[in-house]
Amino acid sequence: MDRHPNILDRRRTALLIVDMQEKFAPVIQEYDRIEAQVITLVKAFRIFDLPIFCTEQYPKGLGRTTESLRRELDGIEVIEKMHFTAVGETVLRALKRHAVTHIVVVGIETHVCILQSSLDFAHLGYRVHVVRDATGSRRASDRDAALERLQQHGVTVSCVESVLFELVVVAGTDEFRQISKLIKQGQVKVGSSLHLDGE
Repeated sequence: MDRHPNILDRRRTALLIVDMQEKFAPVIQEYDRIEAQVITLVKAFRIFDLPIFCTEQYPKGLGRTTESLRRELDGIEVIEKMHFTAVGETVLRALKRHAVTHIVVVGIETHVCILQSSLDFAHLGYRVHVVRDATGSRRASDRDAALERLQQHGVTVSCVESVLFELVVVAGTDEFRQISKLIKQGQVKVGSSLHLDGE
């Protein structure tokens, strides 16, 4: 079936986790909720066997990725950066190696590193999906302004559940049951049980 190009392509999607670091955690609005959503996506991408990348902005000054998230990232390379954008030779080589065309972007801060990274990836021709409920800023107004700007420039603003079900594609499979379990565990808030009827 010929699908819309902005629907995530299961064969060519990667997860990019941007700067979920220790020094940011106390000042980002609803950080714990954001981190829980990111962890849900990490677990799902492992189920899907899709590539995951993680960046850290100036870790010497801003600390490492938070310990609770780091525990979920065993075996995943963490890429250090100084530029606000995550677009750099190391990341681009990794994306090319995995033939990635669609990038799911999560992390902080939405109006700085998420914004610049997403616009740069889009400029390079990638289909970029920024996950609204898995990104954050110190101020909600900054996050909202960034998400609006991203949409104006062709970046898809999505949510955790949309990402999960676009990648599952079809109900009734083992993967569907595993993803449904993640949702039922409360790591993703579900407004309706309709999605789970294919179990």
